[in-house]
Order: sequence, then structure tokens, then C-alpha cells
Amino acid sequence: MEPTYINPGAREIAEMTANGCRCADWTRVKFNPHSDFSRFRNVSFEEDNSIGLITENDIIENARIRNCRIWDNVTIRNIGEILDNCDIQSRARIENTGSIVYEAESRCGVGTEVAVLDETGSRPVIIFPGLTAQVALLMAREPKWSENHLHPILMDFLDTQRYFAGIGEDAVVENCGKLLNVSVGREVIVSGAVSLKNGTIINNAAPGRALAFIGAGVDAENFIVEDGRLDSGALVRNCYIGQGATLEKRFTAHDSLFFANCSLENGEACAVFAGPYTVSMHKSTLLIGVQTSFMNAGSGTNQSNHMYKLGPVHWGILERGVKTSSSSYLMLGAKIGAFSLLMGSHKTHPDSSQFPFSYLFGDDRGATVVVPGVMLRSCGLMRDEQKWPARDRRLKRKLPMHDRVVFDVLNPITVEAMLTALDVIDDLLSRPADDDRFLRYRGMKFTRASLERARHLYELAIYKYLSTRIEDHGFPESKSDEDVSSWVDMAGLLIPRFYLEEVMKMERIEDMKELFDAAFNRYPELEREWIATRFNDRWHKSKEVINSYAEDFDRMIEEDRRRYLEDLAAQNDMLKL
Repeated sequence: MEPTYINPGAREIAEMTANGCRCADWTRVKFNPHSDFSRFRNVSFEEDNSIGLITENDIIENARIRNCRIWDNVTIRNIGEILDNCDIQSRARIENTGSIVYEAESRCGVGTEVAVLDETGSRPVIIFPGLTAQVALLMAREPKWSENHLHPILMDFLDTQRYFAGIGEDAVVENCGKLLNVSVGREVIVSGAVSLKNGTIINNAAPGRALAFIGAGVDAENFIVEDGRLDSGALVRNCYIGQGATLEKRFTAHDSLFFANCSLENGEACAVFAGPYTVSMHKSTLLIGVQTSFMNAGSGTNQSNHMYKLGPVHWGILERGVKTSSSSYLMLGAKIGAFSLLMGSHKTHPDSSQFPFSYLFGDDRGATVVVPGVMLRSCGLMRDEQKWPARDRRLKRKLPMHDRVVFDVLNPITVEAMLTALDVIDDLLSRPADDDRFLRYRGMKFTRASLERARHLYELAIYKYLSTRIEDHGFPESKSDEDVSSWVDMAGLLIPRFYLEEVMKMERIEDMKELFDAAFNRYPELEREWIATRFNDRWHKSKEVINSYAEDFDRMIEEDRRRYLEDLAAQNDMLKL
């Protein structure tokens, strides 16, 4: 029930005035009559305010308060300038902060357009609470559909939302500079931020398990942080920081999106679509105009999106699991195949999407030399698949999971790429090499020996995949009329293309999310259907034969692990005292 608020009587006014409080018109300030009025000290009340229950354990002092609604058991002290148009909810604590101001009609960052991928803004993503990596990717990758279909739906949706202009229950704002139009959610901690403007900080976690945090030195404008973290000098403009994502140690980002469990430190991101588990830890690393997921950026990683002709319009895709070595460079546009390692300088706009699990070397002229499939031998590849679920910061928080993630390294998309690569390899090997003994394809160079080895590696990996998916009685039979022949990786979620087409027909944001959720829940079933329809007689071997190939694959991985540990032991022996 709404508590009864009253104007202070002569006794209460005298007590507060003796403690340095002042107000031009006490009839415009209402209090809970059961408050301890001795806990108001050196407070200036301006215009209309209502104050909840303040007890001996609470205090409001050294503050200028105008047009605020303050609930029960709140602590407010040492506000340098003003609290203006705030809704301060129960048990919130605000201390040693310059000012907290809300302007009329502010949406606190909701609806900000992020110029992702193409810096000129031709692929804008509109950010809002509950944004998923999948919906965001649709906006960025289907800009005409987004402008004509999704944007009107989204604008109508945002017009129906209530925008909270204040500090939520049990939230803390301390030792900060200025906060202008920043919505601070329940249990969120904002500690030491330099400047926050036009933003929303959301905590969806269960009580006592908040992830959302803004730390020392943070300077952010036009942003949403949803169950994410900004800390230690991060500088952010026009960004969405999603669940479990962390930007810290002076990382700089503008017009970028960071989804589940991204970790970025020291470097810079411009117009980046950072899908789940994108990691960049080093100074002088610049990610620009790229879509990533499960990426690990080495020190000095760099991309170019500007040819000094029509502006920074170029962009590219690093498919899931790409790693970049120190000082790698990629001229965009380019498309790098899944779980590949990029080394050196690449200036020929390569498309290696048909050759996953590859090493890509840049030669002295910036051409891309590909050693396909060789990453399949790495013991680290299987380790990655195991570590990602274990490092999910969203777990045990009882969060509504926004981003749907399939962690499988071997999946319908990477296996389809290997199946396609086998045909391409056969075609390339039927051709004569160029004068420099390389075979060329899609801006890439191959040696004949590397292609022959890749054919063997890809076959082993495909059989390894089949060994984990088919039952003892053989290949599954098709049980559906759904077209599962073509799949897409929607920023971590693997779905047949027909689901994407259905999502693009939806008229409500919630319906789109529900359809993505349905695809995620049906993934094992849809994957079996794909296996039933994709593999011809060439692959229909007995379970014993398939397991034999899979054992060869496992032995290859174990041999790599053994050699690695032997080399590591030798190095440690060399370095010991």
C-alpha cells in the first residue's frame, strides 16, 4: 500500500533547519511522518520532493535535491551539485558523487543507433534492454529488411516501454563524477565512474548475484550495460555490453556490440560486432569493422576498413573460433573460415570460409597462403570446446539467457564447409600449378602438398563428427519435410536457414526471440535431420569403420598433446635455476 506522506510541521522544520537544511517552500516537500528528522543534515530541497522512511540507520546530508522521489531507507550524502528529477528506490546508497540529473523524456540510451560493421551507418543496430546477439545480427546483416520491417516494429515496441529515470533498489552510486540520464538498475554498483551520459545499466540476476557493474575511471555515453561490466578506465561511446561481457583496463570502444562473455582489455574496437566469447587482451590491438565470435585476438591485431576513396565502408567476417597472431593485419573486406589462425599481413581480400581449421599466412606482398585443415591436429581445439561452457559468467546467476549459444566445434556449418572443401580440393588438384608452384583460389594461394594433406585431415574430422552423432544401427533417417540443407551461424546460434526466413516474417520482437529459442532447443533434432539428408553413400560406412577413423583422429590429437607437453617440459628444464 502507498505510504502516507505529509508536509513537515513546525517542529520538524525547526529540527532540520537547525541541522543546516533549507527550503523556499516547505509545502512542496512531503515526508514519511515516522522518519527520524535528525538524519537530514545540510540538505537543500528545491521544488517538489517526496521522501520515504529515513531511520537512525539511514542519512541524507550535504545534498541539493530537486523534484525527486526518494523511497525508504536511502542513504544520500556528499552530492557535489544536484539530484534532479530522480527516482531513488529503497535501500539505494548514493555518496560522494558530483551530480545525478534526468532530463524530461530521456530514454537513458535506449534506442541509440550503433553504426556497427560499416562505420558510415548503413547497417545501424538499435539497442534496447533484452537485445540478443541473434536479433542484433539480423539488423546488421539485413539492413534493408531491418529499415523497412524491423525498425518500425521496434520503434512501436520502444514507445510502449516505461523508462526508469533513477537509482534502483539496493543500488550503489559512489565516488563518481556526473551522471546525466543514466538509469541504474536494482543492485547495480557504480563506483568511481568519471562520467556517464545517456545510458542504462541493467541487472537481471537473482537477488545477491548481480553481474552489472561500472567501475573506476569509466567514461561512457549512449550505452546499455545489461548484466555486463565496465571497469578501470574503459571509454565507451554508442555501445551495447551484454550478459557476462567485460570491458576494462582502458579499453576504448565506439559503435560496437559486445555479447555473452566477451572479455576486452587495453585495446580498441570500432564498429565491431563482437559475438559471444570474443577476447582481446593486449594494447595496440585494433578490431574494426568485423563480425566475430569465439575469437582470440593476439597483440597488435589490426584491420583496415578505409581505402581513402568512399570512406570506411569496408567490413568483414571472422567466422567462429578465429585466432590472430601478434601483429596480424587484415585488409577488409574479407571472410576468414572458422577456427583458423591468421598470421602476417593479408591484403587480397581473401575468402577462406570454405576452408575451416586452417593456417593463413601473409606473404611479403600481402597475399594469403593457406594451409587448410591443419588446425584440426591441435589439441587446443578440443580444449576450447570444453572451456567455453565452463567460463560462462551467466551461469548460477539465474539470468534469463538472451544470447543462445551452441558450443560445438564440429557442427553442420563447419562440417558442411569441409565437405565442400573436399570437392574444391579435388578441382584444384586437377589443375596445373602457376609458375611459382602455387594454386590460386578466391584470393588465396595453396601448395599441392597442403591440399593433399587437408583432404586427409578433413575426412578424419568428418568421420570423427559422424562417430559422435550416429547410433549403432547406422545413419538416421529423414523424418521431416523441413529444408535443413543450408545453415547459418547467428552469432553463436546454429540454425537452418528456413528458421531465419521465418524470423524475418515475425511482427513482434518477442516472437522473433521465441523462434530463435525454439531453434536452439531443437538443435539436436535438426542436426540429425541434416545428417540424414546431407551424407551420401560415400559416407555410409559401418559404425565400426567410422569409429576406426575417429580413433585415428583422436590419436592425432593425443600425439599433438604429447609433443606439446614434451616441448613444454624441455623448455621448463632449460629455464630452471
